[in-house]
Amino acid sequence: MRGHSLLEPADQARCQEVIETTIYRTAVVENDSATWPTELGENWHRSKRLMQFCHGAPGFVVCLARLPGTAADDLLAAAGEATWRAGPLRQGSNLCHGTAGNGYAFLVLYARTGEARWLARARAFAMHAIAQCDAEAAAIGRPRHSLWTGDIGLALYLRDCVRSRAEFPTLDVF
Repeated sequence: MRGHSLLEPADQARCQEVIETTIYRTAVVENDSATWPTELGENWHRSKRLMQFCHGAPGFVVCLARLPGTAADDLLAAAGEATWRAGPLRQGSNLCHGTAGNGYAFLVLYARTGEARWLARARAFAMHAIAQCDAEAAAIGRPRHSLWTGDIGLALYLRDCVRSRAEFPTLDVF
């Protein structure tokens, strides 16, 4: 979406139409929740439904946070609901496939809508992620020093929770 303004107006409209059509046609919506399968193909409705930044609803919300207009807002909110209902991930506190990455979905929904429930949910995930980080460090005897699968990504998420901002590393801030 960062390059959206570089396109001619007609191309912007076409690009947005294609994105919106694609996310609506590929979403799996059930009980006011939405996510996306890990792959498309003949049996895509039966494919795995992972709930982490790198697969599924949280990543879609974060990556589409700057989509212009409001046409996708209901679907993004349903993806936020799916992320909340799934709860913090057991895999750890990190960005890629952990609680912090999923929590960013709530921060971007807060930035997009201004609804306080999203910020409260982001902060609830943050508290859980801190406990996960402490447990991981105790289990392996040291912190994990990486952006995507370690404590650096969590630290950036915690900072954004305190500031009530959504600046996902590499997507929003390089």
